[in-house]
Amino acid sequence: MRHFINTQDWAVEELQALLDEAAGLKSRPMQPLLQGRTLALLFLNPSLRTRASFQIGAAQLGATAIVLEPGNGVWGIEFDSGKVMDGKAEEHIVEVAEVLSRYCDLIAMRAFPGFKNWQYDREDPLIKALARYSRVPVINMETIIHPCQELALAMTLQQRLGRLKGRKLCLTWTWNPQPLSTAVANSVTMIATKYGMNVSLLCPNPDYVLDERFMKVAHENAASSGGRLVVTHEVSEGYAEADVVYANSWGSLPYYGDPEREWELSRAYGRSGKGMGTVEGVRTLYRRRTEDGADPQRDIQPLPARAPQCRGNRCGPGRAGLRGDR
Repeated sequence: MRHFINTQDWAVEELQALLDEAAGLKSRPMQPLLQGRTLALLFLNPSLRTRASFQIGAAQLGATAIVLEPGNGVWGIEFDSGKVMDGKAEEHIVEVAEVLSRYCDLIAMRAFPGFKNWQYDREDPLIKALARYSRVPVINMETIIHPCQELALAMTLQQRLGRLKGRKLCLTWTWNPQPLSTAVANSVTMIATKYGMNVSLLCPNPDYVLDERFMKVAHENAASSGGRLVVTHEVSEGYAEADVVYANSWGSLPYYGDPEREWELSRAYGRSGKGMGTVEGVRTLYRRRTEDGADPQRDIQPLPARAPQCRGNRCGPGRAGLRGDR
């Protein structure tokens, strides 16, 4: 039995086999490959695209997907193995995993970090607890990383750019009115370097550099794949010669769990006009309605010809824009 929790647990050849299989299913999605199978989708946090894609994908392949939202029609879950059950949670993850393993052929879970203690959250304890006690495969639908979105991004880039090794991806920080998880940024950095891309991590200052664990993994990926990871705080350097620009918002780890201080830091790079995602010739593909001057008509205008829209990957507050084949 094998879980899909972190793409780092899979060799690039194995991931590519998944992408090749997915490409075939994309061209012919209605196949009874999972006929009679049952999937449990545990959503501890809200979702639109991930939930819809999992449910629809399961249905297209003949499976039954049941959505469970602990605390909303389903008992709350305690994940701490040493916790006395005297709080709001009515179920413990040991029993939850055992019961669902009997009923289902696969369990997927989405569990965002708690935004209180990064030293705790960085260990990804919730999904690891589920995987520890589950007797069926577990899929990560986003925790502190988003491996399913990593696959979607890799497929999209391959379909638009072909071979990824040696291509440059600029991952740029963008402003958001609320501090967001680093999950997508962690994942983009890992999958891009795993496929040998040259990654430019563009962020306002060192406070927005990702956790050292994920930076170390990305550097190791780059060393093995022939790629590169560079951190920069200069827009022109980050965008220079980029084949793809991925705009995403994430919070500052030194201010993790302190949203008021994070707000004071981030707003200097947002509404002040110092945003990292602004560069001549590149149009924003997605803007939150909470930003000053958001114009729905401008939101849907396409990128210029040199940067065709990346349509195949959209999950979270960022979207990719590509330069196209050179």
